[in-house]
Amino acid sequence: MCPIRSRGCAIVASLFLALSCGTAFTQSYPNKPIRMILAFPAGGPSDILGRALGQKLSEQLGANIVPDNRVGAGGNLGLALAAKSPPDGYTMVLSSPTIAISPSLYARLDYDAARDLAPIARLASIQNVLLVHPSVPAKTLKQLIGLARAQPGKLNYGSGGAGTTNHLANELLISLEKINLVHVPYKGSSLAMLALIGGQVDEVIVAVAPALPQIRAGRVRALAVLSESRVPTLPDVPTSKEAGVDNFVVPIWYGMFAPAGTPREIIVRLSQEITKALETPDLRERLTASGIDPWPGTPEELASLVRNETVRYATIIQRTGLRAD
Repeated sequence: MCPIRSRGCAIVASLFLALSCGTAFTQSYPNKPIRMILAFPAGGPSDILGRALGQKLSEQLGANIVPDNRVGAGGNLGLALAAKSPPDGYTMVLSSPTIAISPSLYARLDYDAARDLAPIARLASIQNVLLVHPSVPAKTLKQLIGLARAQPGKLNYGSGGAGTTNHLANELLISLEKINLVHVPYKGSSLAMLALIGGQVDEVIVAVAPALPQIRAGRVRALAVLSESRVPTLPDVPTSKEAGVDNFVVPIWYGMFAPAGTPREIIVRLSQEITKALETPDLRERLTASGIDPWPGTPEELASLVRNETVRYATIIQRTGLRAD
């Protein structure tokens, strides 16, 4: 037999075997429980989203999705744990914008998001609303900006802590409108909301869902939602653009990631199953009732979102000189 032909046959046979093994692996996946790392505390939006999604995925995949809350370092503990896990398709991690904020906020991280984690799917978003205390003489966002310009440093705002989304959203407003607001950090956005209700701070940016009861009770005043379109539960509150400020769109978004090196076939399978789950009426209704808007997207769409948000938050953080230990 011709040696060249023999070598060619061997190469073809090797490729066929590799493809066959890959197909067999994909068809048998999953054959054991899949761990879903949740990087924030139980009871919060990411935990609610992760557990609800995990339950639906368990039904679809025929394998248990096991939630694993690993809280610490502003969400980075869970991300680092996932980054160091075997890339076998049996570990994934749910992240908020932390994955885009942390590279600029922290001098050192135990993982490199771009190198160590692979996007699986975009999941959902939560819209934010800008609130003021009723004693603040501003009925619109433009009026609030006018007050801040007239009396630099007099108005303050509360946040859930340095580097949180509601902190950086205000810093973005300060940068866009060239105003001076004083930052008052709290240990969580719920405490910042209580401070606003009590009149200890003038303004807070928080998620719409927990703000609704306070808005309806008249304890706070909503000036704008930081979204592309109006929020159905607040139909009379304008978007930031309608209120006169362009490029002031700051949602809290969520994505699912796997350790880098996870087989592409598994990434695609999980992405498709997640999209299918998020499009089912019962899960959509369950999430919407919790103030979470399903926003399914491909691995490529999630990768693009992370890249763009990393650049945007880096600009804000660099301007403020903010650093976390």
